[in-house]
Amino acid sequence: MLRKHVSRHKLRVTVSRLRLINARIATMAASAGPYGLIEHGFVDMSDGYIRDVGEMDQAPATNVPKRDLEGRLVTPALIDCHTHVVFGGDRAREFEMRLQGATYEEVARAGGGIVSTVSATREAAEEDLLKSALRRVDALIAEGAGTIEVKSGYGLDIETELKMLRVARRIERVRPVRVKTSFLGAHAVPGEFQDKADAYIDEVCIPALEAAHAAGLADAVDGFCEGIAFSPAQIDRVFAKAKELGLPVKLHAEQLSNLGGAELAARYAALSADHLEYLDQTGVAAMAKAGTVAVLLPGAFYTLRETQKPPVEALRAQGVPIAVATDCNPGSSPMTSLLLTMNMVCTFFRMTPEEALTGATRHAALALGLNDVGVIAPGKRSDLAIWDVMHPSELSYRIGYNPLHQRIFGGSS
Repeated sequence: MLRKHVSRHKLRVTVSRLRLINARIATMAASAGPYGLIEHGFVDMSDGYIRDVGEMDQAPATNVPKRDLEGRLVTPALIDCHTHVVFGGDRAREFEMRLQGATYEEVARAGGGIVSTVSATREAAEEDLLKSALRRVDALIAEGAGTIEVKSGYGLDIETELKMLRVARRIERVRPVRVKTSFLGAHAVPGEFQDKADAYIDEVCIPALEAAHAAGLADAVDGFCEGIAFSPAQIDRVFAKAKELGLPVKLHAEQLSNLGGAELAARYAALSADHLEYLDQTGVAAMAKAGTVAVLLPGAFYTLRETQKPPVEALRAQGVPIAVATDCNPGSSPMTSLLLTMNMVCTFFRMTPEEALTGATRHAALALGLNDVGVIAPGKRSDLAIWDVMHPSELSYRIGYNPLHQRIFGGSS
């Protein structure tokens, strides 16, 4: 049975029941060998969910429609668990400044950085923010993304923070993609509160968080714990409010220095701590104990020409799940390619291709608190990516090449 869905993006066709056959399947199941790979397999889908997966010679008889993939690779749809895709303006001039020798911190203290995006975002109409965000979202979808996280944090006043979150919510109504939102009011101190960070937390950030929660706009709460942003004590107040509201937390931590942000995040059982270039062993141990996911963001590492690498080996040794994400934002990571992200974590951080793909699927789902995506298994959503490659390692190997053959989102293609 075929069902047609008309959206502003394109016509989508849903097959209520379908069997994919003759496929290599990287299930990404944790206990099923490298990649959870099935060399010659099938996937049964029904009403937007996976009903069965396994070897072709064990497929039960059925008369449902079949699609022969002719040996193509199937993976879970990719998940971008850390983005800032909603913003106004751009920061190309700052890119030039950094190339002329200015550091990210120097640019920020001179009035650039995050704060420089705030004026453009405050001035932009909601429709304009949506239009520009969709261009970035479309690039992610075109490379197999089925779920993305979208943060606020470029408003830094109550009205604009809510405006950004409303735009983020609208994305999944006009595009075939799942969106999880994070309130990031504690991203930077706006100019009108210069040298008054505590007052900003009390008068803007926490009231904006309460308003976002009341309006159903926030799925999680984030913050930026850094010398150019907020102290652990200030973030602690925001997280205490999040806990009161029943919202999970995550944190930009240890990107430029080590303020103990990862330990703070772990005390709140954070979903994730992100960046982590300056993470120490104490922070790693705290994250391991709390089950907090480490989200690595090589786009920012690359753009800022950082040399301090996150402690991947220590994270591995302690069993901390490692996710990867684009960190798509106008300043430090103007990147909209998860495939390039996967290549970068292998090249820069010496992660394996299997770790990179796990980081953009199963572990990325953990970083968003999701348990219905990220692996191919019965009962999970039928969010899949079909690739014209022979082996899953090719997804991290190639540079600037998109081998996506087809994306299936909730059974729709």
